[in-house]
Amino acid sequence: MNPDTSLSLPGLSSEDSLLLLRASAEMSFNSILVTGPDRRIIYANPAFCNMTGYSLDELLGENPRMLQGPLTEQSVIDRMTAALQKNGSFNGSTINYRKNGRPYLVEWTISPIFGASGELRYFISTQKDITQLHAEQSTGNLFAKAIDAAYDGIFIANADGVIEFANQGFEIITGYNPNEVVGKKPSVLKSGKHDNTFYKGLWRHLSEGLPFRAMIVNRHKNGHEIHCQQTITPVKNSTGEISHFISIIKDMTDRVFEELKLREQASHDSLTGLLNRRAGEIELDVALIQAQEKNASFCILMTDIDDFKIVNDTYGHPRGDEIIRAVADILMDQTRKTDKCIRWGGEEFIVLLPFCDHAKAMEIAENIRSLMEACDFAEAGQVTLSIGVSESRANMILGWLSFRW
Repeated sequence: MNPDTSLSLPGLSSEDSLLLLRASAEMSFNSILVTGPDRRIIYANPAFCNMTGYSLDELLGENPRMLQGPLTEQSVIDRMTAALQKNGSFNGSTINYRKNGRPYLVEWTISPIFGASGELRYFISTQKDITQLHAEQSTGNLFAKAIDAAYDGIFIANADGVIEFANQGFEIITGYNPNEVVGKKPSVLKSGKHDNTFYKGLWRHLSEGLPFRAMIVNRHKNGHEIHCQQTITPVKNSTGEISHFISIIKDMTDRVFEELKLREQASHDSLTGLLNRRAGEIELDVALIQAQEKNASFCILMTDIDDFKIVNDTYGHPRGDEIIRAVADILMDQTRKTDKCIRWGGEEFIVLLPFCDHAKAMEIAENIRSLMEACDFAEAGQVTLSIGVSESRANMILGWLSFRW
């Protein structure tokens, strides 16, 4: 610092200037410390005493190194020492210790004060405890890293629904790099599986400041569907207005497929892959109701393997299972995707033919019968079927037509 021969501030006497400068130091929120050329403390303001826990009497005549401890960075102290030996300025930060032994992170500057003839007279230091600020910044950085490293997908949209942030988990789940979705709306994930009523309910919750949680079918960047448990939470600013929406996506696709697999196993026959009797009864009720409501024709085929017990007992269960699977395959091949093929009992099968008239059902029955008759099973030879056909129209059963070849 350049020498200054005047102790007066413009318009003030030296006495008033000194009084004002002292009052400014005493009232300052920042800590102020003054040492002599030998670096012994000759002044500390109240803020410095509050920061360190030492009284002024305890500080006077001491070297500021009394504040150092195990976590004080020696490299910072070495830089400071080198700068002060050259009568230069210094700024830096490190860990110091309060009187009670508690560490704190301090940021400080030291400037030399020269006399009128250029000699070094003092060092003045302004210091600030930045422990809390550093903790907040570190915590903020930690949260940011945690959010970005989270396996669940997280994205933040503004009040207009425009995405401002997406983490790595979002990319893992959706296939979209965060840079590809920032500036866009979440509708980029829309699969078309949800109607307008669903989205109206979603926005009604959010506009009322309520979180929304649901299973949502989104669409991956590659085009396939992803089943997600999604939570959307509105965030309000200091005035109580919604400023952002935070959405957390958990990929449940594997679990959904596993549940579907379990449901299929519970509703399908393990040997043939056809619907089992329990599921078939439900499908029968549904088909009858639909036929009645729409006044449409509806037919049922009931199929039975002729003399199956004899074949099964004579040639063994493996051969019997082979015959049952062959019947199931023929039923599936000769019916539509909308038809329901059911293994009703051991060797009994039912086929539900919605929106099918009696003539067409008879044709299907004949095709099934003839294809089975054409099969030749090792040892067992030819196996035949008995098939009954029934039609229901306008709440009137036209009857069971049973026939055997």
